[in-house]
Amino acid sequence: MKTFIGEYQHSLDAKGRLILPADFRGPLASGAVVGIGQHNCLVVYTEQEFEQVAASTREMSKQGDAQLDAARAFFAGARHVTPDAQGRVPIAPDQRSYAGLEREVVVSGTYSRIEIWDAERWRERKSGGQATLAAASSLPGFGI
Repeated sequence: MKTFIGEYQHSLDAKGRLILPADFRGPLASGAVVGIGQHNCLVVYTEQEFEQVAASTREMSKQGDAQLDAARAFFAGARHVTPDAQGRVPIAPDQRSYAGLEREVVVSGTYSRIEIWDAERWRERKSGGQATLAAASSLPGFGI
């Protein structure tokens, strides 16, 4: 499985399309799923990863009304996309609204998926994550 790591500054074009970073295009060339994610970002999944997340989401939806509503929103907010020859994917108007995307965005790898953030919102989230890492004396998987 190809992993997605790194942070890239990008812009949406006038038609609401995003050029995926070149490093991320290979695993997504035959298709991907763009969906809504936690903390008002968008998430880009490979088809295989989306199937795993969808199975977990379907199981979670059986736990109660709040979980069912979250699953409904998750599936309603997802779109199958195929990057064009320039690596562009369309970001639907409702997805742009959910994530507060206007022009400047950050595309960030989170190992098994990609997140798309409003640039300012990303700086705030990243700053909090960096503070957690800087202050931590022990986090699983970090250290020697």
